Amino acid sequence: MSDKRIFTYQTRIDTTPEQEEVLFAYAELYGRVERSLFAAVQAGEDFSKLKPEFQRRFGITARQYNAVAINLQGKMASVKERRPRLIADLKTKIKKCRRTIEKLEKKAPGSNKLHQKKRRLHILEGRLRALQAGQSENAVRICFGSKRLFRAQFDLEANGYGSFEEWHDDWQQVRSREFFVIGSKDETAGCQGCAAAIQPDGGISLRLRLPNAIEKHIYFKDLRFAYGQDVIEKALLTGYAISYRFLHDAKGWRVFASTEYQAPAVITNRLAGDIGIDINADCLAVAGIDRFGNLSGTQVIECVTYGKSTEQAKAVIGDAVKQVADMAKATGKPMVIEKLDFAKRKAELEKESAHKARMISSFAYSHIQQTLRAACHHGGIAVISVNPAYTSTIGAVNFSQRYGISTHQGAALAIARRGLGFSERPAVQTGIAPACNGGHVTFPLPVRNRGKHVWSFWSAVLRKLKAAHAAHIRSGGLRVSPASWRQNPTLGATWVLPAKSRHANRQQHCSVDVVDDIPC
Repeated sequence: MSDKRIFTYQTRIDTTPEQEEVLFAYAELYGRVERSLFAAVQAGEDFSKLKPEFQRRFGITARQYNAVAINLQGKMASVKERRPRLIADLKTKIKKCRRTIEKLEKKAPGSNKLHQKKRRLHILEGRLRALQAGQSENAVRICFGSKRLFRAQFDLEANGYGSFEEWHDDWQQVRSREFFVIGSKDETAGCQGCAAAIQPDGGISLRLRLPNAIEKHIYFKDLRFAYGQDVIEKALLTGYAISYRFLHDAKGWRVFASTEYQAPAVITNRLAGDIGIDINADCLAVAGIDRFGNLSGTQVIECVTYGKSTEQAKAVIGDAVKQVADMAKATGKPMVIEKLDFAKRKAELEKESAHKARMISSFAYSHIQQTLRAACHHGGIAVISVNPAYTSTIGAVNFSQRYGISTHQGAALAIARRGLGFSERPAVQTGIAPACNGGHVTFPLPVRNRGKHVWSFWSAVLRKLKAAHAAHIRSGGLRVSPASWRQNPTLGATWVLPAKSRHANRQQHCSVDVVDDIPC
């Protein structure tokens, strides 16, 4: 884990009508400079050579030009960096869509569903051609104001506009609603363009340097950050750089402050064990182990983001992550998470049902991981990332029935054990083989397969489980969804230790100490 990371904190600012007018003028000028600079760079000009001309042309300072240039360079680099991933995703979607079309042509020729899938394929192929053309030409295309709003002008009534003028007003407002002020540790209060100061009552005041074409300065007083106030104050006292972004939304103006955060000393130790987390669409399954790999406790934390607004989803995720971070602090155990590529999973939705596709698309996996890592960074909690291969299968086969826990909790246990490098040998409960250790036996791989990696065995197990489930459905059995699997009945702040797990720990002379209902 890096000692320093950039964190961003936000708050709303109370503005007078005069201040709002000035901020809108700054944002409008910033937008014009950014779009003009992008056009010049696309025409072959160099960022550094355009600086004097743009300062004279738009009446801005050198630091204000640097803020526009650095922000634009970031946008252009982001487009180039994402393009290979988007091309790969589109190829996956096209492949899945073609397979679906082939099946529909056999089962439902001439159906509306087949027609819509063919339309979908045509759209995807068009997007792929455009991206590949841009990649070959090394060109960058940016729509300032969003493509969705730009296309709304072609069907005004369907998009809620009574006239073109109404749409054009929204278009101009969206293109001129934010501006960026870059900071530097060599400048006063970490930022020459927006200097902050701590007030006697604990609030923060801002002095915003305006472009020469507008005014000189504008002042804001008594700003308070709900989260990160102490970090901002520390940055002001220690001379760290602070960059600011001003953004106007439906409720008014917001200011985002970004600065470095020095991580505290790590308080966790792998000798205490670790805590594995299995991230699902509706919950976080958590399992703790001791240093010997024995289960010390499990918990299921609800984390349903489907149907929530962005802010609501962030609040739900924040509450769930806080519970997990509190467990890690109380037990002194590092956190283990999977290195999942959720973008690839979303690209495979062509063959999924509409309900499952919506669930996966709304699943805020990346935000959960970011929030987890941020909470661990702030709390001095070590994070271990592991390969996600077959953790769900191992959890279901090896641990779920053995400990009387859900498959999600079993997967979390498999993740926790992988974080400490424990064996993944198959262990099954069988009614044919004689009972051993409570009906569980371990068996070696067949002689012909012992030269292979153990994951080859789990791959075969997964295929057989899928085939058995499909056969069960075909025979008229009920479809079992993950939401209906038996979960731990105790939710919330209590860390539950299953009875079988307690028995297993006593047999191996491993004590379980409880601190605030959370075992070490």
